[in-house]
Amino acid sequence: MIHLNIEKNLHTAEGDMNLCIDISIKKGEFTTLYGASGAGKTSILRMITGLLKADKGTITVDGTLWNDVRYKIFRKPGARNLGVVFQDYALFPTMSVRENLEFALNKGQSPVIIDELIQMVALDKLQHRKPDSLSGGQQQRVALARALVKKPSILLLDEPFSAVDLAMRKKLQDYILLLHKRYELTTIMISHDIGEIIKMSDNVYVLEKGVIVKQGTPMAVFTHQNISGKFQFTGEIIKIEKEDIIYVITLLIGNNIVKTVMMPSEIDIFSIGDKVMVVSKAFNPLIQKII
Repeated sequence: MIHLNIEKNLHTAEGDMNLCIDISIKKGEFTTLYGASGAGKTSILRMITGLLKADKGTITVDGTLWNDVRYKIFRKPGARNLGVVFQDYALFPTMSVRENLEFALNKGQSPVIIDELIQMVALDKLQHRKPDSLSGGQQQRVALARALVKKPSILLLDEPFSAVDLAMRKKLQDYILLLHKRYELTTIMISHDIGEIIKMSDNVYVLEKGVIVKQGTPMAVFTHQNISGKFQFTGEIIKIEKEDIIYVITLLIGNNIVKTVMMPSEIDIFSIGDKVMVVSKAFNPLIQKII
């Protein structure tokens, strides 16, 4: 269990902002922080790591105080059992993939974990190459593997897919979900992609100007109502065409183009560019707008 009850005055592009949150994250849960740039998401991760100190409050992990401002309790970043992947990867350019991972080993730790991680994120053919010869997606996999070398209990991800294309984004999502389950991690991710959040997360917190304005499962947070169906996909409306008495809706779902029909009485709330959820129930697709 991670409990954050913290306040921090932040200087943003729009002026001073008071970040004030009180949230609890269950052990083994995949949680996402969602909100506009400058809402305080990255600052929350930095306070969990200890790279940024809160002005007030406490951070408690599994019953142990990592930070209590009032009593001047502060666990140093190196003493926190965390794996962290920020947007810039921060790989050592003069070291190979394997050497980057080996550098993260604790003193006396068995190097067996290196081979295990290299296999799990498909780096075996790249392990002797330097970071500057790798693609963005490959570097991201190295950064992810390196974050898990010390077998942390908590994984922090700051927009981990921001620098990769759609196809690689989907592969990295699968890698992270695999590692999250394989190592029984508690994972906290920052993301702006609603489809990604729905796919990956158990829980989501929506931040606006430093405060939590909504919290719950992704389905509860991003749709007007809970709907059930055998198949569920998220996509974007890219075309709406009227044909006789019906409308044909063209959706982009991942790399695929999908068309479905809608009656005139249903079309009013939809526009090109809307994020939607498509639910198939007995081959009868339903489209639900995502907020």
